Amino acid sequence: MRIALFAAAAAALALTACSEQTEDNAAATADNAGDTVASAAQDTAANVDAAADSAAAATSEAAVEVDAAADSAARKTDAAADAAARTE
Repeated sequence: MRIALFAAAAAALALTACSEQTEDNAAATADNAGDTVASAAQDTAANVDAAADSAAAATSEAAVEVDAAADSAARKTDAAADAAARTE
C-alpha cells in the first residue's frame, strides 16, 4: 500500500514538473511569436516607406521627362511652322 502511495505521489510530482515546463515553453513560444509579429510590422513599415520614396522619385523623373517631351514638341511645331511660312 505504501508503495502505491509513493508511486502516486511521484507521478503527481512528475506531472506537476511536466506541467510547469510545458507552461514555461508555452510562455516562451508566445513571447517569440509576439516578437516575430512586432518585427514583421517594423519590416512592413520600412518597406512601405521605401516604396513611397521610390514612387515619389519615379513620379518626379516622369514629370521631368514629360516636360522635356513637351518642350521638344513645341520646338518641332515652331520649326514646322517656320518652314511652312518660308515656302509660301
